[in-house]
Amino acid sequence: MDASGIIDRVPKQLFLGGQWCDAVGGVTFGVEDPATGEQIARVADATVADGTAALDAAVAAQPAWAATAPRDRGEILRRAFEMVTARADELAVVMTSEMGKPLAESRAEIAYGAEFLRWFSEEAVRIAGRYSVAPNGATRLLTLKQPVGPCLAITPWNFPLAMGTRKIAPALAAGCTMVVKPAGLTPLTMLWLAGVMAEAGVPDGVLNVVTTAHTGAVMGPLIADPRLRKLTFTGSTEVGRSLVEQSAQGLLRVSMELGGNAPFLVFEDADLDAAVDGAMLAKMRNTGEACTAANRFIVHESVADEFARRLARRMGALRVGPGLEDGVEVGPLVDAAQRDTVAALVADAVAQGATALCGARVPDGPGWFYPPTVLTGVPASARVRTEEIFGPVAPIFSFATEAEALALANDTEYGLVAYAFTRDHARVVRVYEALETGMVGINQGIVSNPAAPFGGVKASGFGREGGTEGIEEYLETKYVGLAL
Repeated sequence: MDASGIIDRVPKQLFLGGQWCDAVGGVTFGVEDPATGEQIARVADATVADGTAALDAAVAAQPAWAATAPRDRGEILRRAFEMVTARADELAVVMTSEMGKPLAESRAEIAYGAEFLRWFSEEAVRIAGRYSVAPNGATRLLTLKQPVGPCLAITPWNFPLAMGTRKIAPALAAGCTMVVKPAGLTPLTMLWLAGVMAEAGVPDGVLNVVTTAHTGAVMGPLIADPRLRKLTFTGSTEVGRSLVEQSAQGLLRVSMELGGNAPFLVFEDADLDAAVDGAMLAKMRNTGEACTAANRFIVHESVADEFARRLARRMGALRVGPGLEDGVEVGPLVDAAQRDTVAALVADAVAQGATALCGARVPDGPGWFYPPTVLTGVPASARVRTEEIFGPVAPIFSFATEAEALALANDTEYGLVAYAFTRDHARVVRVYEALETGMVGINQGIVSNPAAPFGGVKASGFGREGGTEGIEEYLETKYVGLAL
């Protein structure tokens, strides 16, 4: 597999107004392979002027794109879906090279991410309003949906395609133009996608991609620009809070998909085989580098030891290595800082009395690897109870009663997703109603689905992506009173 040849074919410039162009001054920054720490490409490092040019292009294209027939917008998205799907193997190499996940994980993300293009290609023609008679009978009340206007999307490194398509697809379907700023660690995937979108027929200026190693400096003026009408962000809660503050001056429409601290509840009547299978999905998808990753395993005291043994056996048997190698199941973490953060969380728990059933040691050699790790006897004071791990570490806590389990699950500032395994149908209802999260997985370890609304509550953000709700984030409601 000639990974370097594939990466060489990916554009490295900014995509502004339908044209590939260098950053002002020709400055670039490097992209590294987390499996080796070696540089694999250099991409344009945008300036403030480049960011403004991207918004200029989006603003100029907005009227024509909003006036484009919904069916035509949908057909472009459908073509993009087909092209991404057909070229999945090529994109998987790009994604794995810059982010580290195994090729199988990259292919799975591409299938998931492409599905947003297909889903919203179908939603484009289903934007509807309503008609009613005023209570006094003298007026007709009409409501209609119109595009918000030019949008800014700031996307993370962990799912470099899917976190883009689930913002781009509904925005374009709704008739909005967009500027996308991908993560500096993984810009190549988004640049690849921009080329495909243009080839699929997206008009010049409708989608613009700005890569930069100086996000705050370049994005700040765009957020403050009165022409921008919408900001959507996926990333940490800390950064999200700052962006919300910045957006307040312009009263922007804002969607925030932020951090998580997902509880994974296993009750005494659970099917343990199914629970362990679900745990492997909820914890090890994307090497644990997911906001939806199970962060705290809250297991009934009667089955906690057996669950821990089974999970450790499964996680400890996973093959760790460079994602481009055949048979690898766990790739490196994205960079040294992330690997060091995970190692510090484990060291803190062990220092306070936790026991590692597998993993817990940083391997020698190049790259930012950390082994799958299961911790038992984790004290309540350990940082892994309150902090998002974002790595392949499963801390296990025990409980005695349903009320205690729910209290532990909700004892966090976050509220993105929770998982629960039980065969008691009455308990299922009690649990999903009591959990303070935007999403709940019952007897399954994965909830993400383009046809369902993705998003959280509390410090995990607000707004929804996917489902019929996803396109509403990019639409304004207009009311017309029509006198007879």
